[in-house]
Amino acid sequence: MTTVFAMPVFDATVIFEGNELFKGKGSASMWAEKLAAEIGGEVGVQKIGTGWVLTGRVDGDDCLWGIHGQRLKRVVSAPAQ
Repeated sequence: MTTVFAMPVFDATVIFEGNELFKGKGSASMWAEKLAAEIGGEVGVQKIGTGWVLTGRVDGDDCLWGIHGQRLKRVVSAPAQ
């Protein structure tokens, strides 16, 4: 099985404060389901500026994921809302 982090994200994106985010909630929700299955925990979606991020907890840490190079990528510094 291929990890969700290696799967290409060909969905529409927007750039907000230097982060590439999902353009639509529906697309973000679909990827949230895939990521939740991979990490074995709850993953949601949250509107940040003009785009959507995936939200969840890994090893007790709150995490946000956006996109980089057509792959899911953890957003290190959370964009301002």
